[in-house]
Amino acid sequence: MPSIWQRHPRYVIFVALVLFATFYLLNPYQPSIPLDSYAAYIRDNDLPAKILRAERVYNKVIADRKELIRKFGPTPHDVVMFPPDKDPWPAYTVWSFFPPSFHCPHELERIGALGDGGKWACGMARLEHKPDCIIYTFGMNYETSFEAEMLERTRHCQVWGYDYRSNSFGSHIKSNYRAHFLPYGLANFDAHESSDKDKLYTLKTLLELNKHDHIDVLKIDIEGWEFGVLKQILEPYIASGEPLPFGQLLVEIHTWEKKFEDFLPWWEMLEAAGLRPFMTEVNLVYQNYNRGKDTDLAEYSFLNIKGNNIFISDPPTTSSDSESI
Repeated sequence: MPSIWQRHPRYVIFVALVLFATFYLLNPYQPSIPLDSYAAYIRDNDLPAKILRAERVYNKVIADRKELIRKFGPTPHDVVMFPPDKDPWPAYTVWSFFPPSFHCPHELERIGALGDGGKWACGMARLEHKPDCIIYTFGMNYETSFEAEMLERTRHCQVWGYDYRSNSFGSHIKSNYRAHFLPYGLANFDAHESSDKDKLYTLKTLLELNKHDHIDVLKIDIEGWEFGVLKQILEPYIASGEPLPFGQLLVEIHTWEKKFEDFLPWWEMLEAAGLRPFMTEVNLVYQNYNRGKDTDLAEYSFLNIKGNNIFISDPPTTSSDSESI
């Protein structure tokens, strides 16, 4: 009896070619792209390559900032935060020197309410199934739409909220075992004895009390205290070279009565610690009620590019991953 090869030689050859092509295309051991090829320069689909490319873009902005200071200064001492409405009308404000030019390597989305209360964040989908997800938020003053959305869309995130002006989370959050509220304030010193009216804690002390060694998202709105607080948090990490204990920082900056020569080194301290701004939003709600005044308030969102936090590093794959999802 003739074999299938003898009866249908063309069919056999066709099937063989299809199988070979399929194996070739799905083979994970394809030869790497030569480093001197055009494709090597534009292929940046993996996360480390995206971070590296974004950092190159951001370094150019730092150089451009120095040129802008020389143009309108020529030193930081000579730069006015908000130039007066008179000749020669310099075409800038303080925010012009600090654009959010670092590219978020994931989805960029607004979490929480439109208008006041919501925040721009990067890669929140990476927290949806993260087993040890931790979020710290300070100064909500009952506006907790951000916190409520993060609780709703994640499986494991523990949200720790602090505000000495409040007694609880806002109405957005009902009873939830993953939501923890305490009427404490964030400060650059500890003052929480029985004689202290407002209980104030440093971030380091709160981490120790909660037995946490990392925070995925740190959200801060503390009415101008952010300057001293972030200085106190960041300086030890800059000195040691260790990465910050949080992956993302969402902060409202209040520049009331600040001078450019003081604001610049504070901002450069954030950069030295590995923080890169990927989004900003001037607080136009505040501006609407303070017409004729400076645009002192701006929301900034930063990514921490040092260490191996969830936003810059893919977690290792384990056999339990498929089971937990």
